[in-house]
Amino acid sequence: MPVFNTLQPVLWTEQFDETISFYTELLGFSVQERNDGWQWASLEKDKIGIMVSKPNAHENFEKIGFTGSFYFKTDDVGKLWENLKNKAKICYKIETFGWGMREFSIYDNNGYILQFGQPVDEISSEG
Repeated sequence: MPVFNTLQPVLWTEQFDETISFYTELLGFSVQERNDGWQWASLEKDKIGIMVSKPNAHENFEKIGFTGSFYFKTDDVGKLWENLKNKAKICYKIETFGWGMREFSIYDNNGYILQFGQPVDEISSEG
């Protein structure tokens, strides 16, 4: 079986510019490529790549929606929570779960659920 190298989701949006702003201004992504004619952009932060696009005629589009969430592992979930808690719509507040993760979740401007987590054993007891 061939090796899969990366996974780069394409998030459909009816709010193209607003979605780019959400990911760049709030989460620190940068625009790698952008094509306004196609209403498509490629965004990147650290090792994470996301594409945003207005749906096209090939996609049998009815409405924006996704049955799931996007889970980001981070090296400082507490600091990220402090940075985002008053700037984004909260899905659930920061919490330590029994499976050994400290995490929280927000909604992006399209309603997609973005979860952020860090293994408890990686969190420094200092600070």
